[in-house]
Amino acid sequence: MRYDRDGFPIPPDFEPARAFDERDPPAARRSMSWPGWKRLVLVGLVAGVLVPAIVLPELAPFVRRLVVGWSLERAAACEARDDVPGAVAEMGRALRWHGVDAELYCLRAMLRLEDRDAPGALDDAQAAAEAAPLSPQPLRVRALAHVVLGDADAALADAARVVSLATPGDAEALNFRAYVRALVGREVPEALADIDAAIETVGEAPPELLDTRGYLLFLAGRTQEAIDQLNLAIDGMQQQRRQLTLLAGRMDRDELARRLRTFDHGLAVMLHHRALACEQAGLAEQAKQDFELAKKKGFDPSRGIM
Repeated sequence: MRYDRDGFPIPPDFEPARAFDERDPPAARRSMSWPGWKRLVLVGLVAGVLVPAIVLPELAPFVRRLVVGWSLERAAACEARDDVPGAVAEMGRALRWHGVDAELYCLRAMLRLEDRDAPGALDDAQAAAEAAPLSPQPLRVRALAHVVLGDADAALADAARVVSLATPGDAEALNFRAYVRALVGREVPEALADIDAAIETVGEAPPELLDTRGYLLFLAGRTQEAIDQLNLAIDGMQQQRRQLTLLAGRMDRDELARRLRTFDHGLAVMLHHRALACEQAGLAEQAKQDFELAKKKGFDPSRGIM
């Protein structure tokens, strides 16, 4: 039997096969038989082309979920170690494997803000908003990016949209709009109305809402009321942080570190607000202590910690 240039047998119909001749040398006889190495090539082709074509479509979703989950775990671990660029890179891999996803875009946008990449954060927030036009979360992130970039009008527009997408009286949405108004220093009376309505809705206000109210009272010139509210906010946040530390040993170390880091950033913001109010009240020593501790815990508007 003869073979074409690609190594495949020429069918007998095209040319009669010549029988082996004992006078042929061994090498010639082997050339006229089905070579072992070509059999291996054919098996390899089947294994490398046909089997993956059948199996890989079934495995692809599993592999994708595996890589995305691993990348998210790596991103959280990097964040816990203050390796924000590493966390951004891991989130990028998660997005490449997962594809368009509003939640993943929002997570990377917040990390990019912390990495002082506000334009990149804005791009991610915009992509998230396009992927989930009725979700308020991309608008929250986009508003913060606008604040960092100094676009007060766009930030206020996004904050207003957050409220319009929420159920009437939603405390979280009202608090967000109030805080964005505070960050850009505009519509302070309206912002106070927002936060008062939010606190009335929840009853016992969490530290975040008390901080918003305290900061707005400072902006409104009601200094002592501001200090009182901010004292409550800081005490509440410190108590929550202490409760979290009690879980040490029963929680993954990286997750515990990441959560503690989030608490410290929240405390940094509250301490900075109280420092401003104390400075306005003439309490210079307390203001100095709060400013220093806030900076130590990570207060940095250029990184979205504001």
